[in-house]
Amino acid sequence: MLTTFKASAKKLPEGLQVNCGTRKFSFLLDEPEELGGTDAGMNPVEAVLCAFGACQSIVAAAFAQAQDFHFEEVHVELEGDLDPDGFMGLADVRNGFQEIRYKVHFKTQESQEKAEAFAAFMAAHCPVGDCLENGVKLINAGVVRE
Repeated sequence: MLTTFKASAKKLPEGLQVNCGTRKFSFLLDEPEELGGTDAGMNPVEAVLCAFGACQSIVAAAFAQAQDFHFEEVHVELEGDLDPDGFMGLADVRNGFQEIRYKVHFKTQESQEKAEAFAAFMAAHCPVGDCLENGVKLINAGVVRE
C-alpha cells in the first residue's frame, strides 16, 4: 500500500530564499553568496545530502534492535560532487550530483564485520538512498496561475 507524502516550497522575496514545509514543519533553503544567494540556509543539494544522512541514521535507530546490532551513537559524513556550470547554463554537464560518498560512524562495541553488515542493511532499507540510487519518475502535475 502506497503512502503519499506532501511538501511545498515557496520562493521568498529575499534573494534566492525558499521556505519549505510539510505538515507543521518548515525550514529555509538558500544558496551561498557565490551562487547568487544570501547564505541564509543550506542549499537544496546540501539538503539532499542531509536527507540521505538523516534517513541512514533513522534506519539505524529503527532497526538496530531487530538486527541485533548495538550502538551508542551513529552519524553519517557525506559529500557529493556537482558541477555548478550545469545549473548556471555555462556548460553541457549534468545538473545534479555525479557522485555521493558517505561514511557511517558507529560508537559501538560490535565487531568491524558486524558494523559493516549493519551499514549494508541500512543502505538496503533507506528510502532516500533508494530514490538517489534508482531515480524517481518526476511528473509535472500541472501549472496553476493565480
